[in-house]
This record gives sequence, structure tokens and C-alpha cells, in this order.
Amino acid sequence: MNFSKKTVINGDEKMSSSNHTIVTEFILLGLTDDPVLEKILFGVFLLIYLITLAGNLCMIVLIRNNSRLQTPMYFFLSHLSFVDICYSSNITPNLLYNFLSDQKAISYVGCFSQCFLFIAIGITELYILASMALDRYIAICSPLQYSTRMSKHICISLVMFSYMFGFLNGLSQTLLTFHLSFCGSLEINHFYCADPPLIMLACSDTYVKKMAMFVVAGFTLSSSLFIILLSYLFILVAILKIRTAEGRHKAFSTCSSHLTTVAIFYGTLFCMYLRTPSERSVEESKVIAVFYTFLSPMLNPLIYSLRNKHVIRAMEQMVKGNLFHKNAV
Repeated sequence: MNFSKKTVINGDEKMSSSNHTIVTEFILLGLTDDPVLEKILFGVFLLIYLITLAGNLCMIVLIRNNSRLQTPMYFFLSHLSFVDICYSSNITPNLLYNFLSDQKAISYVGCFSQCFLFIAIGITELYILASMALDRYIAICSPLQYSTRMSKHICISLVMFSYMFGFLNGLSQTLLTFHLSFCGSLEINHFYCADPPLIMLACSDTYVKKMAMFVVAGFTLSSSLFIILLSYLFILVAILKIRTAEGRHKAFSTCSSHLTTVAIFYGTLFCMYLRTPSERSVEESKVIAVFYTFLSPMLNPLIYSLRNKHVIRAMEQMVKGNLFHKNAV
């Protein structure tokens, strides 16, 4: 369709007298166009979303209400759970609606908001994971100074920095993306408003946006990962100095959950953003995006609870307390 020769009054876009396209909405192509498969995927992703909400909300409630979990590690974990809820909720409701709807449109404002929140929350999670690595480093390498170095003020400052840095970068990247001109097809080859497929729709020069995306993605991924790797290098050295196998296992067990989360989240993000946008990379990115958008937020509370005796005990106490309350009533 040649939009330079045709004006669409109540459709996806309008043409002004100066021949500039005013975009009002985009079309999300989603994961599939098979109606039967869409119904199946609706059930699958609805179940994943409900598990994600239940698991992360449960983790937040446990940490807030259990005195034994009032430590820096669980403070960061509660914010990780909150970020995971926001991360999943930013995309899943619209995706579920599109599975059941013939209209796959998303408004310009809705697309802007989704793109902004996705980048902002993603960067925030990177630095919360880095903060958790610092916490483990100090806990294992400087246990006597732990309460001083990881005071409440420092923990709040680390979390506030993560949110501020994430949202400022998210806003700047989204403004650069939506400053581009879209004058051809408005079909986004993805299930949410992501940067790479949006860039491919642009008919204006995308050099500045691409360079900004690579710089920000490269810096945030590499800097946060550098903090994590350096922390665990010192942790590994400290663990190797422990003489007993039981002591080494106990020290490492406090880090295994965090390492698993880091491996899943960073691995998929590196595959997603550190390459030039193309038709093939966008198709592959849809599969990769499923892992860090849906599976990672769902798995995080399971990873941190099933192998954590303190969380398991807190859950047991909460269940017993609720049963006792019901019996008393």
C-alpha cells in the first residue's frame, strides 16, 4: 500500500497537507496467525501469567511480613519480584487480548508506553541483579562488616539508582524511537512494541537511534554483568579458601539461585539486543523474548524459594498461621 498517494481518515494513519504521516496506531503481528494455535497459546500464557503473579506476590508478602527475611538479600529480592510483576504485566494482558481478537492494533500512545516501560524495567532489573551480586560478595567476603556496608540506607540507594537509571534510559531510548518517521507498513513483527522491529518500520534515518540503542544496551549489559562477574570472582576465591567441603557448599548455595537467574536473563538479552536488526533477527528475537518476558519472571520466585530453606520456613509459618486463624474462627 502506497501511503504517499492515499489518505486514510479513520484508519491506522492520516496524511497531512505537508505529506507527513501521522501515526495513530500500529498492528502487532504476534507469535502466530493460526486461530487454533492462538487459542492454545492464550491458555498457556494465561496460566504462566497467573503463576507469575501468584509466585511474585507471595514472595513480596512473605518478605514484608516475616521478621527473619528482613535482610538486604531479601530486600533486593522483593524488588526483583515487583519488577518481574511489572515486566510481565506490561505485555501479557495486551498479548492475551490479541489472541482472542481479530483486531491486533495497539494505539500510538499504548505502543510508546509499552516500549518505554519494557526498556525501563529491563534496565532496572539488570542493576537490581547487580546489587544482589554485591550483597552476596560482601556477605561472603566481609561478613563482619556486612551490617555496615549493606545498611538500610545503602540498600535503598542502590534500588533507587536502579529505578532512576532504568527509567531515564528507557525514556530517552523511547523518545529516540518515536522521533522516527513511520510512513510505510505499520505492522510490527513482534508480540509487543519492541525497539528492533519498530526501527525496521522507520522511513527516516535510523543511524542515531541504532547507535544509541547499541551504546545503551552494550553499556547497561556489560557494566551490570561486570559487577556481577567481579563479585563472583572474589566470592569464588573466598569459597576456595574455606577448608571444609560442607562450608564451601553452604557458601556457594547462597549464590546458586542468583546465578541461575542471571544466566537466564542476561543470556537472552545479549541475544536480543547486541546485533543489527534484520528480518531474521526479529523472528528469532520473538522466540528469545518469550524466555525473558514470560518464563524468567515466572521462574524467579520458584528458583529463590524451592532451594531456600528460609523462604520455605516462612511459607510454612504463613500457611500454619492461616490454618490456625481459620480453626480459631
